[in-house]
Amino acid sequence: MKVNWTLIGCGDIARRRVVPAIQNGQDSSLISVCRADSEKAESFAREFGVQKWNEQWKNSVKDTEINSVYIATPVYLHAEQTIAAAQAGKNVLCEKPMALNSADCTKMIDACKANNVKLGIAYYRHFYPAVNRIKKIISSGEIGEVVTVQAENFENFNLPPGAPRYWFLRKELSGGGPMMDMGCHRIEVFTNIFGPIASTEAYHNNAAFLREVEDITTAHFTFKSGVTAVLISAHAIREPRDTLRIFGSKGSIHVPNLNAGTLEIFTDKRSRVEKYPNPENTHQPLIDDFVQALEQNRNPAVDGEAGKSINIILDDIYGR
Repeated sequence: MKVNWTLIGCGDIARRRVVPAIQNGQDSSLISVCRADSEKAESFAREFGVQKWNEQWKNSVKDTEINSVYIATPVYLHAEQTIAAAQAGKNVLCEKPMALNSADCTKMIDACKANNVKLGIAYYRHFYPAVNRIKKIISSGEIGEVVTVQAENFENFNLPPGAPRYWFLRKELSGGGPMMDMGCHRIEVFTNIFGPIASTEAYHNNAAFLREVEDITTAHFTFKSGVTAVLISAHAIREPRDTLRIFGSKGSIHVPNLNAGTLEIFTDKRSRVEKYPNPENTHQPLIDDFVQALEQNRNPAVDGEAGKSINIILDDIYGR
């Protein structure tokens, strides 16, 4: 099956990851791109040798040459665009988080089911080799029963009004601050490794920046398995961090930088380092899985229900 894509949203992630992954994928072709600014849409299309461009996303999803849509727009547009694409008979791969709230996620899922199209959500960390290795180490019993987990994701992010990405700092457009933007990826990693979350508590603060959304959130999770976890997600800290630490009854796994894929395993018997680097383009496995899902008539590995499950947790974190 040939997967012919249109890309809605031509920002930095689309340029660096999404377009190269589509163009390098087997049975995958980027037919058109869409951006509200027509001149920028044309420039983007010409940069990547794409045949068509459009400033009206509603026209793009109606194109009969297209069978799949990648949505890379701000979060507040995800639900409307996914539903319109589904109603036009297009499969959808949507950026994370899936929507502003879980109620919108339900509408997206229902629209895709009603029109018999596939829906995937771009939680690309699901495919990290290091995450899969962590799951195998835990299931082997090497570190015993997992007791507690800690993760930190920090970056320094603040923008003046009028900046192209300022929508991240407007609550009605983004849904929240760093936990909504970056923390959702870590929540997906948590649930991928440790299963469903039973309860959530969260604390928000504006530690460095006065703005509509928080600049730091600390969330505490209890999983149905009994494992507990703490996730701190911050835009207010100068030192970038992407850590994951898993403490078990017989040992522990420390990941200094999950994007780097290096695992430090500590047990009574020995300690060692294992390395599981990601592909150069972390979106490639995501695109490849989606294409294979269409060819095999199965759901993508991270489908709409999985995306909604993360939004349900985000609703709890933000009190929605």
